[in-house]
Amino acid sequence: MKKLLVFVIIGFIAQLIDGSLGMAYGVTSTTLLLTFGIAPAVASASVHLAEVATTAASGASHLKFGNVDREMVMKLIIPGSIGAFVGACFLSNLPGDLIKPYVSLFLLALGFYIIYRFLFLHSSQEQKQPQKLSKSQLIPLGLLAGFLDATGGGGWGPIATPVLLAKKGIEARKVVGTVDTSEFAVAVSATLGFFISLGWEDVNWFWVGTLMLGGLFAAPIAAWLVKIMPSHLLGVLVGGLIIFTNVRTLLHAWGIAENWYTPIYAIIVFGWAAAVWWAIRNHRKAPLSNDLAS
Repeated sequence: MKKLLVFVIIGFIAQLIDGSLGMAYGVTSTTLLLTFGIAPAVASASVHLAEVATTAASGASHLKFGNVDREMVMKLIIPGSIGAFVGACFLSNLPGDLIKPYVSLFLLALGFYIIYRFLFLHSSQEQKQPQKLSKSQLIPLGLLAGFLDATGGGGWGPIATPVLLAKKGIEARKVVGTVDTSEFAVAVSATLGFFISLGWEDVNWFWVGTLMLGGLFAAPIAAWLVKIMPSHLLGVLVGGLIIFTNVRTLLHAWGIAENWYTPIYAIIVFGWAAAVWWAIRNHRKAPLSNDLAS
């Protein structure tokens, strides 16, 4: 019973983060599973299968709360599904770690830009004139994000969310909801690819079921948080998570001594907390400014 509760909590935490910030379900749940001594291959297969149910629940919840750009979802799911299936079925044994550092550097830069944009460039005018990505831009984004999600153990949210947020005028909650909703098709395609290439024997159904259960409880809560959270605060939270996760990847890829990890993480968390405080401060001042203007 204790083990059941622990894995349900893991699924709940992972989906709460992913559903509210648009990324990190795979990273969070896989990392927590590995701390229990579970083999990486088994953990990855179990997490991908659990994502089929959790992403379905998350997408339905975001749709209910109006957090989804339906047009963008339709443009993302087909290339994302193709990329995920190809990556899982044919290329899952390639050393994805070779390209991770380069992708992480790009996303790290986007993370800093996103925080800057939502702290200093965010305005109501941006919401009136959104600059959405065109179909020719969304197709390669979906292919790349789906491919890296299957080959690199996670990549749909960490790639798609920051790229979409970097475009001015797109609401942060719409980005998070759209990425989470489209991830269902990606998870299904990746799972089919893994089953074809690896078989069913790597799946532990106890872990899958408990992760699903926790995620199903968290999905509507996360979607509700996205709905009520101020857009610029949500953008800063997502930007900080992008920076934190990609710095972690780079530290491992570059072989930085472990004694540097704690001070580097502490600096990032301190800066992230300061940015969140600034975003909350700006939100409190905004109503007063609007009243004076009127």
